[in-house]
Amino acid sequence: MNILQKRTEDAPAEAVDSGATAPADHRLPLWFFGFEGVLAAAFDILKAFPSVWPALLVLLAVNIVVSLTVMRGRLRLAKALWRGKETRKVALALVALRVGSHFALNALGLAVTSTPGHLLFALVMSATTVGLLAYSQETAVRALHPSTETP
Repeated sequence: MNILQKRTEDAPAEAVDSGATAPADHRLPLWFFGFEGVLAAAFDILKAFPSVWPALLVLLAVNIVVSLTVMRGRLRLAKALWRGKETRKVALALVALRVGSHFALNALGLAVTSTPGHLLFALVMSATTVGLLAYSQETAVRALHPSTETP
């Protein structure tokens, strides 16, 4: 049973709309993935600017608060995304990218030690995270709405 079926089965009969729910109703906004992007880049951000750790902790707290309040209606999709194989593959790919790239550069004698180098890594990790999470969400939404064309 998918998320949408469960939602309509749990709802009272008079509250169920006769039309299908639009995929946009279940999408997490792209800006929301920005939180995860910054947190994925946290290692390099901290290497570049060690004094910003309190700001990263505040951002983590804001992410949790936004997840539990503003995004509450879409929390089911977020949970489904994190349970899905695709999202786990994304998470593992990001860890492999992080460890593998630093390991490969160290093996070549090109260890990233400068602030600009860490900032570049942070930017790449953040953009990669946002892109992969958006792709994973799109895949999940298409699975929930197989007959709906996406723009």
